[in-house]
Amino acid sequence: MKEERVSRIERETGETNISLALAIDGTGKGTVDTQVPFLTHMLELFKKHGFFDLTVEGKGDVEVDDHHLTEDIGICLGRALREALLDKAGIKRYGSFSLPMDETLVTVAVDLSDRPHLEWKADLPASKVGTFDTENVHEFFWKLALEARMNLHIVVHHGTNTHHIIEAMFKATARALDEATQIDPRIQGIMSTKGSL
Repeated sequence: MKEERVSRIERETGETNISLALAIDGTGKGTVDTQVPFLTHMLELFKKHGFFDLTVEGKGDVEVDDHHLTEDIGICLGRALREALLDKAGIKRYGSFSLPMDETLVTVAVDLSDRPHLEWKADLPASKVGTFDTENVHEFFWKLALEARMNLHIVVHHGTNTHHIIEAMFKATARALDEATQIDPRIQGIMSTKGSL
């Protein structure tokens, strides 16, 4: 019987309190409540487009700003992804997706390599979307890549609407991760000539 690829992360600090559950082989169900409406919206898109079952309950010092909660949810999601992948045997390892959204085109490529890196080629025209500081988007993806121990490349080819650009980033990341986490029956063990990642 195949082992379930699931993880649950609890993180409590003086700034945030987060409970997150992830199932890689899901259908996109689960509830997200983060106290940060824009981030909640992005994570809803992430689970839907990645076919991940994702439940997030996050509370934090949003009276200061959204930074700590956004960063810590990125940390928790990255840890959950790394744990749920178990020993990574049989996974495709690589994934990429180019996603258009109206005037915007974003490409995301991932390598679940155990070597964390974020390559960020993105100009966000506006400093805020609603009340959300858009500089937090880089922080989220950097912590996601770091804690998942993956290469994450995000390239914005063009776009003028900041909401569209960020939404395309989350959707394309989900699609790329869906591809990279798939089990390929042709792969024996780890997808590396070294035999490990």
